Amino acid sequence: MSLMEIRGYSVVRAPCAAFVLAAAIALLAGCSEAPKPEVVPSAKIDGESIVFLKDSPQLTSLVMDTAVEQPAGAIRLNGRLAWNEDHTVRVFTPFAGRVASIHAQPSDNVKQGQMLAVIASPDFGQAQAETRRAQGDFALARQNLARAKDLHEHGVVAAKDLNAAEAEFARTESEIKRTEARLKFYGGGSEIDQTYGLKSPLTGVVVEKNINPGQELRPDQMVANAPALFVITNPSSLWVLLDAVEKDLPNLKVGSNLKIKVPAYPNDEFQAKVAAISDFLDPVTRTIKVRAVIDNTARKLKGEMFINAEAKSSQASVIKVPARAVMFQGGRYYLFVEDGVGRFVRREVVTAETDDGYVSIASGVAAGQRVVAEGALLLQQILQPRRIVK
Repeated sequence: MSLMEIRGYSVVRAPCAAFVLAAAIALLAGCSEAPKPEVVPSAKIDGESIVFLKDSPQLTSLVMDTAVEQPAGAIRLNGRLAWNEDHTVRVFTPFAGRVASIHAQPSDNVKQGQMLAVIASPDFGQAQAETRRAQGDFALARQNLARAKDLHEHGVVAAKDLNAAEAEFARTESEIKRTEARLKFYGGGSEIDQTYGLKSPLTGVVVEKNINPGQELRPDQMVANAPALFVITNPSSLWVLLDAVEKDLPNLKVGSNLKIKVPAYPNDEFQAKVAAISDFLDPVTRTIKVRAVIDNTARKLKGEMFINAEAKSSQASVIKVPARAVMFQGGRYYLFVEDGVGRFVRREVVTAETDDGYVSIASGVAAGQRVVAEGALLLQQILQPRRIVK
């Protein structure tokens, strides 16, 4: 094949290649100019509202329920019984010594002033000796004062000697009053026997005994957080210690009545009265300590029993919605309320107690409003890009 033939072939084929390239460009241009299908959003977000189209398939996955108004039920709390600290005493020894004898055991009924234990105490013997010495000094000062007055009247002694005798008499009189009052306070006699009687400060029951014969005792045990030698309480009155949450506070007032039930007596109901409410929340459990007083004259209740308490609600009626309709996010409670056909509004609500699958709503929803009982999470996912304003 000659060079001309090759060139001729090239000349003939070149226009064909150009035609093919132009046809491809035209075809691509025709494709780019084809109309795009319009994307129709399934829901529209308007503030805290979601609006669905009339025939939106999401509407079929939503189940509605109605917020109803019902009589307010009782507020239920859990707690335990404890000794009434206003009628409980922990007995320590004011003197060092050794336990000589014990006269009371746990569960014993004791009267005020009854002997609990006898302690052999040199320290108490020293207090007895100080009293006897003060009595002797006072007797001597009284005699010296009488003699000084007689001599001063006859001009034998100077006035300053009489004044010194009067001052000594006043000093010894103060000292004997101090030492005798100390012995009387601790219940001891002036006879020096070095035995101290540990007596009950009140009438009640011995609920704890942490003392043994021959045990060495020191008065600083109370400072060292050692257990008391005896714990005595009057069980005719007990404390009810309860844990409440913030939403229970409107229903709890000092002086309000509580109904108490214990597992040991399922058919009995006891009455208690709120005595104190803590001014702060426990930072760990986020609960508020409530203390009530219960009468236990019949002695049926025991310390450390677990109890259930009921308090009357401060509201005559409450609004209830299904528990599954309420969501918790960002430290707040929300639900969705129907506001027209296909329109749902997210509402922040204040919840109260939960009972039998329903939540009591303190504020945020009115009776008769329709709420989303199932599908609330779907609506929340649509609003998920929007942050909850705190």
